[in-house]
Amino acid sequence: MGNRNRATTAAAGSVLTVLLLASGCGSGDDGPRTVTVQAAGAERAVGHDAAPGAGAGYGEEAGEEYDAGSEADGDAGTDAGADRTPAGTLAVREIPEVGSVATDAAGITLYRFDKDTAQPPRSNCEGACADLWPAVPADGAQAPAGANAGLLGSVERPDGTRQLTLGGWPVYRYAKDTLPGEAKGEGVGGTWHALAADGKKAVDAGKGGAGKGGAEKDSAPLSAVDDAKLGKILVDGEGRTLYRFGKDSAWPMKFGCLDACLDTWKPAAPVEAEKAVGIPAKLVGSVERPDGTRQLTIDCWPVYLFTGDTAPGQTNGHGLQGLWFAVNDAGKKIPAKG
Repeated sequence: MGNRNRATTAAAGSVLTVLLLASGCGSGDDGPRTVTVQAAGAERAVGHDAAPGAGAGYGEEAGEEYDAGSEADGDAGTDAGADRTPAGTLAVREIPEVGSVATDAAGITLYRFDKDTAQPPRSNCEGACADLWPAVPADGAQAPAGANAGLLGSVERPDGTRQLTLGGWPVYRYAKDTLPGEAKGEGVGGTWHALAADGKKAVDAGKGGAGKGGAEKDSAPLSAVDDAKLGKILVDGEGRTLYRFGKDSAWPMKFGCLDACLDTWKPAAPVEAEKAVGIPAKLVGSVERPDGTRQLTIDCWPVYLFTGDTAPGQTNGHGLQGLWFAVNDAGKKIPAKG
């Protein structure tokens, strides 16, 4: 009987914990919300009919159990030999919409992680994260022709191996990049970025970093703008439409966009709630994804960018498969017309 009482008490405690975690979402509080709940029983990525220029569907069905350390389609396996392939002599390659990207000797894109540090160098990608983002070994790596060899270095990982660094930043490959010139990892989680030859983010280097006089462009990282068809919609700092996914849920937190889905729908990076324009700060928050990255949430719903939107103001993702929707200034999804 005592064991049953203890079990009942433990179960009640678990329920209380869930309720406490849930209180930040949908509770009408006045402050921004930060959710740290991992995907519970997350569904596999769900595809959609391909939009023009968006590529093929995802080829995954919902309802399968998600394993953060592996990929069902074999693209992101944990082959230790492949993960430890030396980089050789690095090169620089132009990749459309990304810029001048540092690659290994085989032409595979190299990445950096915003949660790492460069001064001093430190990697914060371990476990399942390192299965999807294999650390590049430092052994034998050489700088690209004409580049500053002094930018190359190494850092010791928790397992005792040494990881290549570029400009102080630990260097990774993305398991889903299987061909030279691919950069499917660019922007994943808002925290993974292709590397430039100097260790900076290739996308920033391509933009020149600053405008005339060296001043950065001053724009809100999150704002509500008028769309001729949809009314008020939320966009990021570059004017790109934000979307939410019908297979996600706000509470209990569950991600429906995983694996191959993330090649087409990029999780939006978190923003400071007080810098948002045209939307109540209390609706702006963030959530930790299964891979450890953080994603912007609006009214507790994770929001994404659509790669099929190639210019600011486009809403090509709205209504796709009846699951993807632009978000209005009240944090609600905008119904698809027709």
